[in-house]
Amino acid sequence: MDWIINDELGLTVGHLVGWTSASFMVVGGVLPYIPQYRQIKQTQDPEGFSLHVCLALLIANTLRILFWFSSRYELPLLVQSVVMNITMFLMIHLCVKVRRNNAIMRTRERVFSDFDSRYFWQWTDFQSYVDFMLVVWAVGAAVTYLLLSVTWFMETIGFLAVFTEAMLGLPQFARNYKNKSTHGMSICMVIMWTAGDMFKTGYFILRHAPTQFWICGTLQVSLDLAILLQVYIYRKNPAPRNTHRGD
Repeated sequence: MDWIINDELGLTVGHLVGWTSASFMVVGGVLPYIPQYRQIKQTQDPEGFSLHVCLALLIANTLRILFWFSSRYELPLLVQSVVMNITMFLMIHLCVKVRRNNAIMRTRERVFSDFDSRYFWQWTDFQSYVDFMLVVWAVGAAVTYLLLSVTWFMETIGFLAVFTEAMLGLPQFARNYKNKSTHGMSICMVIMWTAGDMFKTGYFILRHAPTQFWICGTLQVSLDLAILLQVYIYRKNPAPRNTHRGD
């Protein structure tokens, strides 16, 4: 009788841990952006946050979704990608809105349909960011449909997905280095990045996710730690003089 109870208890605890881990994988990646979102909304200053972080995550999660049609990895990772894309659009919408409100004088609109490479990802309206991603999704879906049976191509898509995500902190690192300051960047966001990426990398290893996932997860944690080191190095530096500039 005892072994039956123990088996049932073990099964219940195992399921609980599994469901908890899966749930955290879905929403855990979003949590770091909550303090950054609130900080931008309160200060009405989006310039400490690099919108290229959003670009990296939108591309990475789009590629991961396409990779799912070949690898069929765990469903929570797929749902996480959808949730992350929605979150990035919310971040972009807020940053674009605040920049427009902060504009001292009316400047020429920069939109995606101009096809001006000088202003790529520095458009002045939110719809342009949506339009660009619609093009990426359409092209990506068409190419994936045609080459779904080509193993090396789909494996490359999987690698690019996790590698791009692993490098998402690089734009923020570069911005901090250029400004010699971390003013306007939410330190809480980076700390939560680091904790979440450590959990995620461990999850990949324990759940035997494709090799690309945990290798790039390790790279992502390393970049997070580098940004935290910048926080320490630049802790006494003042905010950059030109606080309202393009991304």
